[in-house]
Amino acid sequence: MAMNIFDEAQYKKAEYNTRRHFLKKCMSGLGATALAGLSGYDLLGGASASPVENTVTKLLPHFAPKAKNVIFLHMAGAPSQLELFDYKPVLNQLDGKDCPPSLMEGKKFAFLKGIPKMLGSQAVFNRHGESGAYVSDYLPNFAKIVDEVTFLKAVHTEEFNHAPAQLFMHTGSPRLGRPSMGSWVTYGLGSENQDLPGFVVLVSGGEPSAGKSVYGSGFLPTIHQGVQCRSKGDPVLFLSNPDDINSSLRKQSIDAINKINQQEYLESKDPEILTRIAQYELAYRMQTAVPEVMNIDDEPAWVHEMYQTRPGENSFANNCLLARRLVEKGVRFIQLFDRRWDSHGAGPGNGVDGALKNACKLIDQPMTALIQDLKQRGLLEETLVVWGGEFGRTPMMEARSGADFKGRDHNGDAFTMWMAGGGIKKGYTHGETDEIGFAGVSGRVHVHDLQATILHQLGFDHEKLTYHFQGRDFRLTDVHGKVVKEILT
Repeated sequence: MAMNIFDEAQYKKAEYNTRRHFLKKCMSGLGATALAGLSGYDLLGGASASPVENTVTKLLPHFAPKAKNVIFLHMAGAPSQLELFDYKPVLNQLDGKDCPPSLMEGKKFAFLKGIPKMLGSQAVFNRHGESGAYVSDYLPNFAKIVDEVTFLKAVHTEEFNHAPAQLFMHTGSPRLGRPSMGSWVTYGLGSENQDLPGFVVLVSGGEPSAGKSVYGSGFLPTIHQGVQCRSKGDPVLFLSNPDDINSSLRKQSIDAINKINQQEYLESKDPEILTRIAQYELAYRMQTAVPEVMNIDDEPAWVHEMYQTRPGENSFANNCLLARRLVEKGVRFIQLFDRRWDSHGAGPGNGVDGALKNACKLIDQPMTALIQDLKQRGLLEETLVVWGGEFGRTPMMEARSGADFKGRDHNGDAFTMWMAGGGIKKGYTHGETDEIGFAGVSGRVHVHDLQATILHQLGFDHEKLTYHFQGRDFRLTDVHGKVVKEILT
């Protein structure tokens, strides 16, 4: 809905300054915008936009996309691939033996020292589905849908501590200040629903180690940052009206604040003020739209049984169901963080034989239901689902105090992720690690390759989706990355 708060002279002046800023800062999108104007394409998906609303302008994809939405399931803390997907009989034979010194030479570890012992898998593996993919008994429900997914068995990263690795996975840099993947996606595509954020974040088990920076907008306009919603209590903090404030009065206050912001913009010409105005308007619309979409009470009993959801709880199960509802409403990028996967083994039952197994029980059924539910509703073909942690785990036992507990240290040289839907092959495994699961030997996929592939499925050339900042063009994949074409349909 256009905002009629300029007089004619102010409008023309603001229009000029907005256009000048656009030409100066956003040349990469000029051709797409011109094409959109000639074709009658509405960049906001709604009515003709004012200069304020044009701060949320989306670009046109570089080519026809295979996916419209992304659901990224991040298991913060790094699950062990050696207990879940990467079956290594040789490692089991080496259980309890001294690690060969050659495996330690020249490597950086977070905690391993001296000559650690090798640690065989604590899970039991079997082949499943027509694809014959290996899945452990930690994930019995997920084992039933392996023919829907592609496994990436040799993903690797340079980072070996949680916060930098999480930042690297989601922003393309281990340091603060870069936009997250969801921000890049909404910068490129916007949202199909103008009453909801294009990028929504759902958290269970605690915040990721890197904090809110993993879903921040960096140097992109702040309208593109992830909006964290809660599955318990108010969906968004401070979204509800205070006592004695109704919707009409709230709208009047927003209009008054935005008039002041408009005056400030006319004096300072700071485009971020236009973003702030757009955020106020979006927040007002969200007061109606967010509670509706975040209320899972109206789902039928069979859906709750399918996901193992309990309305009112803050849980991974509830967040998976919310992710499906958000996709249905046109939200572009949904990021789920589940923080319970740092299984070093600080005591009996707290390592890969205890804590990891318990964590799997909480996600096994819900993530399986998410894939099944999207498929039966015809949404999986256009929704790209990504699952994984920030790095993997070592085949050597970590015993910081010398105790015999079943823990594994951080390992950036090899970990497993899986992808489903959105133009990804079904029942396929890409890449392989060595006989103990320590490093990739074929089909290696770097984190930047993963990012490039996700953008590709959304219709973007990762080398061309850029934003000019501090004198140069930045992109999610920095100066690296290639699309993993082997896993595409």
